[in-house]
Amino acid sequence: MSDLAELYQEIILDHNRSPRNFHEIPDCTCWAEGNNPRCGDEVKVFLRKKGDRLIEAAFQGQGCAISRASASLMTIKVKGRLVGEVLALSEKVRNMLMGVKEENLEDLGDLAALSGVRQFPARITCALLAWHALEKAMDGRHTLGVE
Repeated sequence: MSDLAELYQEIILDHNRSPRNFHEIPDCTCWAEGNNPRCGDEVKVFLRKKGDRLIEAAFQGQGCAISRASASLMTIKVKGRLVGEVLALSEKVRNMLMGVKEENLEDLGDLAALSGVRQFPARITCALLAWHALEKAMDGRHTLGVE
């Protein structure tokens, strides 16, 4: 295994073992739930917005290591950003995972650790679940089922 692959694997394992921002935001301004009935992953994303900026992001839920790590990494990366920046970042992550468009992994920071998921198509849904919920929360939609 290459050094980069080992680093990426360690980032995923670390965020699964100790997810960041794993809590409810009692005074959240928007939230959304996502679930994947095929594998049992469930996530609830909480956001606190002020104007067009995400002041705080957190999540709760249960799921596989990929799902939890992706949600944890996401909350770190979106906190403090403008909604437009968050939507652009979400698109970059989706492009990276789906292999639709080559993204500069250096621009994604630790999110690049999720790039290996594209080798396992069945797990892409796991990695994207929190991102879909994030987008729905920002749109004001509160539930999301993934097929």
